[in-house]
Amino acid sequence: MSDGSGDATLVLVRHGETTWVAEGRFQGSADPPLSVVGDRQAAAVAQRLAQPDESPALPLPPGAPRRIWHSPLARAAATAAAIWSARGGDAPLTAEPGLMELAQGDWEGQTATEVMSRWPRELAAWRTDPLHHHAPGGESLTDGSRRAGIALEGILADVGSGLGSGFGDAGARSPVLGYADHHVGGPGDISDGIHEPWTLVVAHDGILRLVLMRLLDISLDHYWALPFALCGITVVEVRAGRARLRAHNLADHLPV
Repeated sequence: MSDGSGDATLVLVRHGETTWVAEGRFQGSADPPLSVVGDRQAAAVAQRLAQPDESPALPLPPGAPRRIWHSPLARAAATAAAIWSARGGDAPLTAEPGLMELAQGDWEGQTATEVMSRWPRELAAWRTDPLHHHAPGGESLTDGSRRAGIALEGILADVGSGLGSGFGDAGARSPVLGYADHHVGGPGDISDGIHEPWTLVVAHDGILRLVLMRLLDISLDHYWALPFALCGITVVEVRAGRARLRAHNLADHLPV
């Protein structure tokens, strides 16, 4: 545990483009590889995270991350490996099955046009009310959120965040985007504990939405409100048990 009484930073990164993304196909729990463009995106985000102090500086604590967590699916594992290599292997790579993408059932491998043609009502329901509808044979948001929460508890315990169990539950609500009194005070409160731990999480759009919503105690009704760009960088700080969003979908490092 750091001197920051449990303060920590989580960096969330979505994987690069895959061959199926390039073809407009639903992926879910299927395992297509990164495309050529995806390899370049992974290299770009890896270089950015290897040099976080370059202008504009990323709001990260100094030093090495505690760990680089990643989904075991190839697209996330390859992106995480690129980050690990660019940083000189300064943190262990750890696969976490709970970070796998939401399963899309019968839609996996199908193009958006094919899904729209074969399952128009189901697709419309998923797009308008994802909490109560999902792909035929796929995973519900409730089940995915439960799985993401278990994975997140382990990640937070490993980094020593002090956020505690039960965060993001539907019962007693924790303060959102709050500031601990001893950290408020202008620019100096960005990273005022130089020994503060941080960790990287490399996964997928759907599961990262659920991770971020649990951290910020946002209800699943707002699932579509927090998209994750391919190889974008999102930074969440934990201060005295409270999560706050410092940056979302930073993508200036990506090739045009």
